[in-house]
Amino acid sequence: MSADTAYHGKMGEHFAAVSADHVYNAHTDRPAMLRLAGDVTGRAVLDLGCGAGHYAAALAERGAGPLVGVDGSESMLAAARARLGDRATFRLHDLEEPLDFLPDASFDLALLALVYHHVDARQQLLAEIRRVLRPGGALLVSTTHPTGDWLYVGGSYFDDDRMELPIGDDHTVSYWRMTLEQFIGELLGAGFVLEELVEPRATEEARRVDERRYEKTHRRPTFLAVRLRRP
Repeated sequence: MSADTAYHGKMGEHFAAVSADHVYNAHTDRPAMLRLAGDVTGRAVLDLGCGAGHYAAALAERGAGPLVGVDGSESMLAAARARLGDRATFRLHDLEEPLDFLPDASFDLALLALVYHHVDARQQLLAEIRRVLRPGGALLVSTTHPTGDWLYVGGSYFDDDRMELPIGDDHTVSYWRMTLEQFIGELLGAGFVLEELVEPRATEEARRVDERRYEKTHRRPTFLAVRLRRP
C-alpha cells in the first residue's frame, strides 16, 4: 500500500480531522519539521503527501510561496483546499509515479512529512525530488523511528518488512519499517547531504491534548526528522 492509497475515503476524512490537534502530528512531528525548515520567506515549497494541508498552512503563514501540495487522496486534498484556498496549488497524484508534471529545478524546499515509510518506489521518488529541487535546495523528511517500531513489533531490529499500525478504533495503516542505516543510506545514496537529524519529542502544548502520549514521546523514540541539502 502506497502513501497515496492509505488515506482514501473515510480514512482520509478521519485523519484530516484528528491530525489537526493530535499529539504525534500537530505537537511532535510538525513543530520539528517547521523548525528544520527555517526561514521560508519567499521560498518555493513542494509538500509531498501533503494530506490535509496542515504543514502547508503553517509554511504559508511563515511567508513561503509559491506552495504546491501533492497527495493521492481526494478526501485529504479537499480538506487541504478548504484550509488554504488560493494560497497553494494542489495536485492529485500517486507518489509511486514520477513527478513528471513538475519542471526541473523549480523548488527551494521539498517536504516529506511522515510519508516516506509508506512509499514502495522510494529511490524513484528521491530522484524526482532531486530533479525538481534547485541546487542548494533543502529536503525535509520525517519517518517513524526505527527503534520505536522495533519496540512496538518486537523480533529483530534488522527486519525489513511492512507493519500494520492501528489508527483510531476502526482503521489501520501499513508502512515499511527500516533500520536507521537503511533510512539514512537511502537518502545519502540519492545524492543528498545530511545537515541535521532530530528525534522529536512532544511540545508542552501536547499535555493539554493527551498527557499519556506526551509522556510516551519523552520516554521512547517516536519519529526521526532530517534536513538534507541538494548539492
